[in-house]
Amino acid sequence: MNFETLRAALADVVAIPVTPFAEDGRVDSAAHRALLRRLLDGGVRTLTPNGNTGEFYALTPEERRAITEATVAEAAGRAVVLVGVGHDVPTAVEAARHARDTGAHMVMVHQPVHPYVSESGWVDYHRAIAEAVPELGVVPYIRNPLLSGARLAELGAACPNVVGVKYAVPDASRFAGFARDAGLDRFVWVAGLAEPYAPSYFSAGATGFTSGLVNVAPALSLEMLEALRAGDYGTAMKVWERIRRFEELRAANGSADNVTVVKEALAALGLCRRDIRPPSRELPEDERSEVATIVGGWPI
Repeated sequence: MNFETLRAALADVVAIPVTPFAEDGRVDSAAHRALLRRLLDGGVRTLTPNGNTGEFYALTPEERRAITEATVAEAAGRAVVLVGVGHDVPTAVEAARHARDTGAHMVMVHQPVHPYVSESGWVDYHRAIAEAVPELGVVPYIRNPLLSGARLAELGAACPNVVGVKYAVPDASRFAGFARDAGLDRFVWVAGLAEPYAPSYFSAGATGFTSGLVNVAPALSLEMLEALRAGDYGTAMKVWERIRRFEELRAANGSADNVTVVKEALAALGLCRRDIRPPSRELPEDERSEVATIVGGWPI
């Protein structure tokens, strides 16, 4: 695929699939592939294996490779695959090259996990990964509110394969300024905080958004996207109202149950087990019943 095709794939619902676990704690490969097929059959055209909703940091390197391979196999020309990579530079580069060799189209670079991140070091980190896989599109995942748009512009000037940005700082005004400082038209801007922030971020220049909710109800995510593309913010906000409580549960306590709530919804639908790895936790009983009630009112 050329970079324009990849840019178009980011201007969409960018699904972050969950990683289901079996009773013995291992990745449930059959359930994983069934959930991927459900997303594809539901109209999803961009998949991000090894994202945060997929519990990236709780997976072993071998598990991450297997998840990448399964996702590419299931996508099979039906979707663009954007693989999450991260950790230290050699580990991220190795994962990016594996994604390329497996047949993926892009990599999303997780926010560097380090207590000391300088702006120039941020550029160097992403540049090392992007230059290792010039054939792939590269999408930085930005969660750092201190990073300046000028630094992203510097990275983009050095690496033409940096085609988009997953921006996940919860501040629509800051996003608007950051995007313009970096180059509003140079990158595809993906609202990285999913449906709750998509309307405000679209108004400031985003053209796609990530989603964990889409694992549960693809129709709702796609309905919001269609409305936002049409500039119909009234309809988009009606979808926002329907998902509001679900997303509030995910965001509570610093997003402690972000993935847990999605898996609980899938468990309520009988699609996978609710099991989740530490440091996340399973929901208490009262919240389980609330999630089931919410999901029961959605178009599934």
